[in-house]
Amino acid sequence: MSKLNIGIILGSTRQGRLSPQVGEWVKRIGDERGDANYEIVDIADYKLPLLGEADATEQAAAWNTKLASLDGFVFIVQEYNHSISGSLKNALDYAREPWNNKAAGIVSYGSVGGARAAEHLRGILGELSVADVRIHPALSLFTDFENYSVFKPADLHLINLNGMLDQVLAWSGALKTIR
Repeated sequence: MSKLNIGIILGSTRQGRLSPQVGEWVKRIGDERGDANYEIVDIADYKLPLLGEADATEQAAAWNTKLASLDGFVFIVQEYNHSISGSLKNALDYAREPWNNKAAGIVSYGSVGGARAAEHLRGILGELSVADVRIHPALSLFTDFENYSVFKPADLHLINLNGMLDQVLAWSGALKTIR
């Protein structure tokens, strides 16, 4: 059986964002495992305007094609005012079927580990027929980012990251059989 394709979705588009650092960490650990094809998917690259405000046929087609090529996801989610970023919500709304019957893990960060954003994302994923896994690495801006800007995760997060990846792969493989 061929390896599953797992997209690491960077959930922010703002300048100075930290999600690329966290995404690279997830990809490095995933690549070291060698059990799937891990790929960073940056929503900023798709230049999606606010849904319904402009013709985005070309951007939406590219976004949907990328999502359709993936078997599962790891969302890198930062907490904005107790929720996910507007850009991530917008990107989620630009697709429907490409999300269906796939699995997702969440890596969040913020002042309380991004837990509130992760919980909001879980509700949205359920509506999109994405099965989110239980294990959830929650990173603190106070202890896992030097000067709130350089990602230096505590070693203890590797246990949760690997456990989450195990679940994402198991569920992604199982769900692939019904797509």
